[in-house]
Amino acid sequence: MAQTTAPPGVAVPPLEAFLRAECPGLLTGPLRAELLSGGRSNLTYLLTDGHRRWVLRRPPLGHVLATAHDMDREYRVLGALHPTDVPVPRPIIQAGPDVIGASFYVMDFADGDVLRDRAQLEAANPTALAGQLVDVLARLHRLDPAAVGLADLGRPVGYLERQVRRWGRQLAASRSRDVPGLDELGHRLGKRLPAHQRAAIVHGDYRLDNVVVGGDGTITAVLDWEMATLGDPLTDLASTLIWWDGISGLDSPVAAVPGDVPGFPPGSTLAEHYARATGHDLADLAWYLGFAYYKIAVIFEGIHYRAQQGLTVGEGFDRLGALVPDLVERGHGALTTPTSR
Repeated sequence: MAQTTAPPGVAVPPLEAFLRAECPGLLTGPLRAELLSGGRSNLTYLLTDGHRRWVLRRPPLGHVLATAHDMDREYRVLGALHPTDVPVPRPIIQAGPDVIGASFYVMDFADGDVLRDRAQLEAANPTALAGQLVDVLARLHRLDPAAVGLADLGRPVGYLERQVRRWGRQLAASRSRDVPGLDELGHRLGKRLPAHQRAAIVHGDYRLDNVVVGGDGTITAVLDWEMATLGDPLTDLASTLIWWDGISGLDSPVAAVPGDVPGFPPGSTLAEHYARATGHDLADLAWYLGFAYYKIAVIFEGIHYRAQQGLTVGEGFDRLGALVPDLVERGHGALTTPTSR
């Protein structure tokens, strides 16, 4: 009925029984599951019955940071955004831990490619890709949360202050070593919060390798909504810029960095495009970049913590801890920069 070797984190027979009972007609053949990615955030699996494909998302194995792997939130956001002009996969069903031992949800498979390899980036149209990435983000930030049923997704007032505190708590929960300057970076951020803060639906981890690009070069889906909330949209922009060229030169096993590939525009071009598309003032962007480095450093420390316990699933995640000192240094450098970019 199911494959003989199931990937870690998914019990295929009970999952298949659940889908057949709750979604009649969905499966037309035996269910199979394959791990697509894991270790950095929620685990992602490809499901197929030999005819159609779907994706299952569940929290990571072992040590899980509070609120950082919320299946209900992800599923709800997909349902709210699917009818809008922000492209997301159609959510199908969600369930608690009784079925496979952890909360999960299933969504449609988005056709296209996630551009994680340098060869994929070299084959892309860099200018068009950069424009698409910013345009989709701007469309997200222009949405009225109340109009799509997400008015209570978060509390925009005091968002940045809470974010700095939250990631400080996440660091404390995952501390397994001393990283010089990491705590100080959090303290510096907390002491110089931007005076003017905006409110919008924010993705929380928006970057090129969290979108699916179709054969025509357009973005067909935005993935990984586990940290979505109502907050300051410039946190999304800063995250995009860090992953675009802010970690250029680092030996990252996560994904290829567009800034390391000839022909790709610099992050400053993306920032200018975003400012034109939204009308937002980027005078305080330096702070947001510093915060983006801090957040990534804390996330990588959490992965390092799990890797030390043998609880990461996938390749390369045991190397992320080595990147944290450089991220911390770049975060301090961003805060020292007098201008945004």
